[in-house]
Amino acid sequence: MLGLELMCAAVIAFLFGLLLCFAGYKFFLFLLPIWGFFFGLWLGAQTMQALFGVGAFATVTSWVVGFVVGVIFAVLSYLFYIAAVAIIAGSLGYYAAIGILGAIGLNLNFLVWLVGIVAAVVLVIVTLRFNLQKWVIIIATSLMGAAVIFGGFFVLFNPATQLMDNPVRAYLSAHPLLMILALVTAAFGIFIQYRSTQTFTLDSYDRWSEVE
Repeated sequence: MLGLELMCAAVIAFLFGLLLCFAGYKFFLFLLPIWGFFFGLWLGAQTMQALFGVGAFATVTSWVVGFVVGVIFAVLSYLFYIAAVAIIAGSLGYYAAIGILGAIGLNLNFLVWLVGIVAAVVLVIVTLRFNLQKWVIIIATSLMGAAVIFGGFFVLFNPATQLMDNPVRAYLSAHPLLMILALVTAAFGIFIQYRSTQTFTLDSYDRWSEVE
């Protein structure tokens, strides 16, 4: 029997995923520190796994490193718009690379991690160079929202560690249809966000200079 706590967590994840997937751009300023923290948490833990061979979140050290990186990313996202855009673009490039490599059977190691980092840096440069901030935010929040929506249901019937290691592989292992549904939901989220934000653009900010 499913625990009440697990079911409540799945419902919360579902509602948060809906907000992220279909209104991520409009609520981006609110979501910034949350996004930055969890991406930093995950990146820090996976960096420890790639460099030292310890499982992500398997040791106190990986948790501490992940937490510190997460806090740094959250603070930077809150203070500087350019940092927030760089972090969300970097997370999109990193997750996409790691997910694709994981889907073809490659476990996280130094080379896979390095490919993810390179993909993150490249997407950050392209985003800032060609002023693609809005599209990157819409695509990233739609994809992540869809992942959170279906991830909440996934952990009801499968170990959460599978999802944390590689969501793409976890969905494909559970059932290919789950991955297809997640991608369709993300595509629909991109369409909805594009249509609802055609006359809305986020203003850049520098909160550090505002308090000086």
